[in-house]
Amino acid sequence: MSINSINHDEISNIAEKWTPVDDTPKTRSDRRVKSAVARRRIEALQEIKESGLTIEEARELGLIH
Repeated sequence: MSINSINHDEISNIAEKWTPVDDTPKTRSDRRVKSAVARRRIEALQEIKESGLTIEEARELGLIH
């Protein structure tokens, strides 16, 4: 799927149907959870960079907050 073919409204509608699930076991430390979140954010930023989008464009598309 190309980054240019993403229908933001469709993605938003799908995301609204998801119910939040606490998939983080209580035994995990906060540090591990924060590391995983940071790693996913870095990977997302790398994909945005590779796609040729600017940070402002990615924000407008709702890809990052």
